[in-house]
Amino acid sequence: MRVGLAAMAVAVGAMMIGAPLDAPAATSTVKVLQLNICHSGVAGCYTGERVMTKAISVISSTRPQVVSVNEACSGDVERLRAAMGPASTMFVAAQRPAGNPVLCVNGQEYGNIIMVAADLAGGPGVSGRFTAQDSSTEMRAWACLPAGVLSACTTHLSARDSSAAMAQCRELLARAVSYAGTAPTVVAGDFNLRYQGNPNIQNCNPAGFYRKGDGSVQHVFATTSLAFVSTTRIDMSGTTDHPGWLVTVTRG
Repeated sequence: MRVGLAAMAVAVGAMMIGAPLDAPAATSTVKVLQLNICHSGVAGCYTGERVMTKAISVISSTRPQVVSVNEACSGDVERLRAAMGPASTMFVAAQRPAGNPVLCVNGQEYGNIIMVAADLAGGPGVSGRFTAQDSSTEMRAWACLPAGVLSACTTHLSARDSSAAMAQCRELLARAVSYAGTAPTVVAGDFNLRYQGNPNIQNCNPAGFYRKGDGSVQHVFATTSLAFVSTTRIDMSGTTDHPGWLVTVTRG
């Protein structure tokens, strides 16, 4: 499952930012922010710099400990991390069938970002391409930052084939279950699956986890060791076709 392609390895390695040696004491409140910023330049929801300005503002104002970003360009990572503060950060590119990365119109790699605040982060990240894929030329991928005080993953699942999306969801949540034995774990992203849809994303929820969705296709899964506090739907002011989705939990 680990990505072995040189292009992606370089991208992932370049985007890793380690926690400082003197990290502050870990907070018990954990805010998980999910964003789909539609920043490839290809889709009709693209609004250019407007969405980056809005995303930076949302991160700065909500002060999350975990941020998951879908439909991002590799050059977006550091700008978003700067808004968050000290964090371990990983970018994973979606791939073409031959293994080369999908590109944004600006030539940067296109994919997903996961960021975890330095006081919660652990070791190096891992990423991979799902076993199940649809018939498009965009191969969906996942990225995780495991082994810290908290483990976290992000993904953006198939939009063309809901059966493939469900298989992808189950594959990633099985990985999350393996992390949950070591630390509380969250998985966030645009799953392109709905609650009570066909298939129903709730059928992807494993034992020991619960799910909080935005009423559409964005969801956060969390281990039951993280007590649920609240959810907040964030208006992105027309800069993307998805709201921001903030889930607040606490660690026991």
